[in-house]
Amino acid sequence: MLAANRQRMAALGKPFRLLLVSEVLTVLSMLVGHIAVMWWVAEQGGAKDLAIYGVMMSVTIFVAMPLLSPLSDRHPKRTLLGSGLIVLTVETLLLSLLAQFWPYQLWVLIPLEMVAVVAIAVMQPAAMTITAELVGSEQLADALSLQKSAQSLGRMLGPALSGLVLAWSGVQAALWLHVVMFAVATWAAFRIPTGSYQATIRQRHWGRELLAGLRAKWVIPVERYWTGMAFLTMLFFGPAIGILIPLRVQSLSLSPAWLGACEAALSAGMLLGALVAARWATQRFGRYRAAVGALMGEGMALGLVGVLDVRIALPLCFFATGLCLSVVQLVGQTHRLLAVPEDFRGRFSSSNLMVMHLAGTLGPAMSGLLLLQHGVAEIYLVFGAGLLLLAACYPLLPGYRAFLSLDHDTARNWYGRQYPQAFEAGK
Repeated sequence: MLAANRQRMAALGKPFRLLLVSEVLTVLSMLVGHIAVMWWVAEQGGAKDLAIYGVMMSVTIFVAMPLLSPLSDRHPKRTLLGSGLIVLTVETLLLSLLAQFWPYQLWVLIPLEMVAVVAIAVMQPAAMTITAELVGSEQLADALSLQKSAQSLGRMLGPALSGLVLAWSGVQAALWLHVVMFAVATWAAFRIPTGSYQATIRQRHWGRELLAGLRAKWVIPVERYWTGMAFLTMLFFGPAIGILIPLRVQSLSLSPAWLGACEAALSAGMLLGALVAARWATQRFGRYRAAVGALMGEGMALGLVGVLDVRIALPLCFFATGLCLSVVQLVGQTHRLLAVPEDFRGRFSSSNLMVMHLAGTLGPAMSGLLLLQHGVAEIYLVFGAGLLLLAACYPLLPGYRAFLSLDHDTARNWYGRQYPQAFEAGK
């Protein structure tokens, strides 16, 4: 298997191999830094500072993503990728110096991390599409498969590596490792040939595209209620797999290595779900039962995080959460994407991202308010119960069961056929 992968890599050429090196190191560094900063804030500032940090980062993402994503259509992708990595390297260097030589200050940390979020907003659309410029069309499927595998490898190793370094050497060492990996990723990115690209001028402003997507969602009943339910679900789910994890680990007096283990288990569950569980669950139970069952599984797994005080239970619960999340995404989201007319999918995706980012902003704020009165274990129990209640409401959504019961061929452009008026305004 390794020999086969090496042959595939060799066939795809050196520029693509450099991209993979850059991507693996970028994902690794981002996760190492994310976990180190979360632990640092939780340890030095407590629940209040962690909630403020989470809200500020979510607001920055909410604003930066739609504003900056069109840049990848207008400028060389390697330039955007490399420039973003230079900014991240400088930002992480300043962050490391801050942790090394100055006392903890949240209001100094937050502006630095906001700069990092803006750089990522510039890089991500370019990183997602540059592969098509580096390989031939007949090699694109192979290249995308290897790219996804490289990203999964980074997501698997990053949390474990961060947890180990935090446990052995502390926040400062983890942040310096963060700098080194970004620096090497930058070197690899700038060695990628510029290639040929054609800047495309967007025919619609992103704001008009977003509004067109929201209008279409409102006209289609199943999408209208599904999007609202997903928003409510994310209010509970986002904090539970984000800012609350380090607080739960600390509440059990565990070392930061256990934080890394929880994050790695979440990624491992998502990977296994994508590779095996989603397909098995769909074949065994059908799309509708698989989706509802996985939604309920998320609630039960996160509720158990608050109930179980056995240390090994935490990674197991987060593994189950990642597994269920992957099933929900692959079973439901794939079907929804197929149902949208091809020329409207970008606008639908923009609307979905906007709704999720809004929930991602409000969720940490809600968690911060709850943490003023309740312990983190109680909040996990409440959030798990909330997710279970919302999962029980999904079967009540108009048309939800019938839509998920469609086969893929029937689902293709189903919204376009059933609700053509939803897409007329965006043409």
